[in-house]
Amino acid sequence: MKRHLKQYFITGLLVWLPMGITVWVLMWMVGLLDGIFLALLGAADALVPGMHVISDKLRAIPGLGVILVAAGVFFTGVFVANMFGQWWLRQWHKVMIRIPVVRSIYSSVKQVADTLFSGSGHAFSKALLVQYPRQGIWTIAFLTGQPGGEVATQLGGDYVSVYVPTTPNPTSGFFLMLPRADVIELKMSVDEALKYVISMGVVAPGAAATPQPHA
Repeated sequence: MKRHLKQYFITGLLVWLPMGITVWVLMWMVGLLDGIFLALLGAADALVPGMHVISDKLRAIPGLGVILVAAGVFFTGVFVANMFGQWWLRQWHKVMIRIPVVRSIYSSVKQVADTLFSGSGHAFSKALLVQYPRQGIWTIAFLTGQPGGEVATQLGGDYVSVYVPTTPNPTSGFFLMLPRADVIELKMSVDEALKYVISMGVVAPGAAATPQPHA
């Protein structure tokens, strides 16, 4: 009897857990977008006299912040997709890199974003198998590029930069630089590898050919 009760409980948990986590993530995203919207309304209240009357009404509309922020991001992309928008974007960039402190943060975030979301980039384009934290222990990693600058000069040889995510939260992890010969490139997609990491190895990717060392 106890065995059946435990089995029923686990079965129910497997039904509700994915749904609950999905709802939690969606609510977090909605809260983030609404927070941006409310911050913009607060700035408008401080700059425009009498704006609080309109902003109070806007705050009362559920989901409006998500729609407006998403629309703003979309139309920003449309605006900067032409020559006129590109010119304004360059002027904005020049202003930001002239402000102390802001310059360092803005430049770093922009460089990372350009690398991650560039269609021609190699960041997070491949799933890898590496030995970490010591020889004989293997884990999933993602290719992020190659060492550059002084680091590449000091290392010498052929190295790759990889990101080793933690589980079940892949947003935290470790940045490693490894010899290319020590890295095994997997045939699974990045999405399959992420599922494998998040599930702590429970959700195995589809059967594939035996991986070969990265040449």
